[in-house]
Amino acid sequence: MLVLFETPAGFALFKVLDEGKLDKVEDLWKEFTTSESARRVVELKAFNKFENTSDALSAATLIIDSKPSKSLRKFLQKHCEGETLAVADSKLGNAIKEKLKIDCLHNSAVMELMRGLRNQLTELITGLGAQDLGPMSLGLSHSLSRYKLKFSPEKVDTMIIQAIGLLDDLDKELNTYAMRVREWYGWHFPELTKIVTDNIQYAKVVKMMGNRANAVKLDFSEILSDEDVETQLKEAAVISMGTEVNDLDLLNIRELCDQVLALSEYRAQLYEYLKSRMNTIAPNLTALVGELVGARLIAHGGSLLNLAKQPGSTIQILGAEKALFRALKTKHSTPKYGLIYHASLIGKASQKHKGKISRSLAAKTALAIRYDALGDGEDNSIGTESRLKLETRLQVLEKTEFGKSAGSAKGKPKIEAYEKDRKKGAGALITPAKTYNAAADVVLGQSTEETPKKSELASKKRKHHDAEAAPPTKPTAEAIEEDGDQERKKKKKSKETEETPAADADGEKKKKSKESEEEPAVAAAEGEKKKKKKKSDADGEDVAMQTEEPGKKDKKKKKKKHADDE
Repeated sequence: MLVLFETPAGFALFKVLDEGKLDKVEDLWKEFTTSESARRVVELKAFNKFENTSDALSAATLIIDSKPSKSLRKFLQKHCEGETLAVADSKLGNAIKEKLKIDCLHNSAVMELMRGLRNQLTELITGLGAQDLGPMSLGLSHSLSRYKLKFSPEKVDTMIIQAIGLLDDLDKELNTYAMRVREWYGWHFPELTKIVTDNIQYAKVVKMMGNRANAVKLDFSEILSDEDVETQLKEAAVISMGTEVNDLDLLNIRELCDQVLALSEYRAQLYEYLKSRMNTIAPNLTALVGELVGARLIAHGGSLLNLAKQPGSTIQILGAEKALFRALKTKHSTPKYGLIYHASLIGKASQKHKGKISRSLAAKTALAIRYDALGDGEDNSIGTESRLKLETRLQVLEKTEFGKSAGSAKGKPKIEAYEKDRKKGAGALITPAKTYNAAADVVLGQSTEETPKKSELASKKRKHHDAEAAPPTKPTAEAIEEDGDQERKKKKKSKETEETPAADADGEKKKKSKESEEEPAVAAAEGEKKKKKKKSDADGEDVAMQTEEPGKKDKKKKKKKHADDE
């Protein structure tokens, strides 16, 4: 029975001298406590040494994938004919059995034997010292780590960080140089600044024209696409208010224009380089937020792997750290977005929905970054799908907002009340349209219902005063009695009016005016009855006259006061 053992220096084959000891697995470790006892159990039969580090790496990677290398197959065919081979990996044993027709064994006893061999490896293999085995194992482990991480120079994000930093610096320099050209050449041709607004076109025009007097003779159609701008330029060159400059000044201005044009061309090349690197290193991030925003996020995070460790909430405000800490210090609202604000999806959203879209975009961006940094795929499917979902969400938000502004507060216009009046299958209404009723108009202060009431009240008051002012035509005794009865009734009525509440004052006045009209008829009926009694007893009437005459004057006075009060 042979044992296959892998070392950093090569493959070793050990011959098992006493197979009976493999039956006692629990006591097998005692046989490898010393090198002498280990030599009594196994001995080295053959050793296949690796030629170089690359050979060791290729063999180790194939062993990890449970595949025998070409050199291993040759080594086993040479030394394992008719023998049983003990291996540490069952999948590797199956592959060897299929390809080389060698019986392989893998169980707990073999694993315990491998553990003992590893403990006494330097003693069992002659010529392999511990000082040589250490560096070999370290170098092989580093190589295997690179292989496991699938290290590739195409995945280096340092180039992106340097490229985006250089691109920002070029933008600043280009802006500075272009403004210097405008200011310098503006002394000679100040009107050109307002006519040509683009910095690159301005530099090209200045380089071609030189002195403004040459503008009439030149053709600017290759630089200026609009013919109206060209005609304005030529007209302004004739009537320009600028100063004259010599040829030496124009030479330096043209050299500065060359610098501006060269920087602009290099910036375009650098942008194309950055775009290609971003599509290679972070394709999903590029599809979601664009090349420039993605590169700035990677540069701000330090690397793609560091950025993958950040949550979505951190990516959302990445680049707005000052505003965040200022808000936390002053207890104000925190910022909703940082560098991610320049993404096209947030630019499409309205001001009200920018916060929601930035939060959703940051969450999807975190997933895309993690897939780019740690995933095996190199396509941008996740970024494309996430972008479509976010665009759909943005459209839903915009439509709901439009519905709310057009209809009711719930987002649906209230038209159900009109549906019941419509005919089925037609647009006409069942109920006729309402017309204007002119008879319902009322002019304030001239209502026809109130005027007759006022006239009736005025006539009743006049009759009441006339009745009081008229002289008595009846005998004196009868008039005195009638006046007494009227005075008693008026006193009772005055007491009743005092007891009634102030809210019924108007109703009482109307009742009094009606009763005052009925009093003469009642008094006449009572007077006829009293005449019969007075005729039978004339003496009593004389006495009554004498007694009532002094009180007659008082009653008349009270009667006048009561009329004045009314």
